[in-house]
Amino acid sequence: MEAQRAEVELRVNGEVRRLRLDTRTSILDVLREHLGLTGTKKGCDHGQCGACTVLLDGRRVYSCLALAVAHRQAEITSIEGLARTGGLHRMQRSFVRHDGFQCGYCTPGQICSALGMLSELAAGWPSAATTDVAGEAALDETEIRERMSGNLCRCGAYPGIVRAILEAAR
Repeated sequence: MEAQRAEVELRVNGEVRRLRLDTRTSILDVLREHLGLTGTKKGCDHGQCGACTVLLDGRRVYSCLALAVAHRQAEITSIEGLARTGGLHRMQRSFVRHDGFQCGYCTPGQICSALGMLSELAAGWPSAATTDVAGEAALDETEIRERMSGNLCRCGAYPGIVRAILEAAR
């Protein structure tokens, strides 16, 4: 049986990309295999580790689970799209300063997830750690750890990741 193909227009890191894709192609595979943007990592390929996290219309998603055809004309921001002025994004700088990585494999997903998490917090979305769901959630270590729990780090760089997010959020 022949694979179904479709014309797909995506906005990736601010640039319109037109592709003809197998309809089963994930955003992760579009980034890595079709556009050569290898910063986003394929970890488990099952939505369990968070290594592939990108921002989709400003919200964090596991790109291994998101089919490209379902997100036509969406704005996709990968780790490569964060540093738009030639320098590192403040979150990237903070990860470096606080040693928020060891091997670095999960770092792009951690950084994209952290930015999405801060947007969720600013929008007033509570988490399981939010004590007053009707009020504002305080950004503390407990809140960050809960909100970032979908992003795993096999090296255990969590203390640096939490410090980095706290600093970048200020």
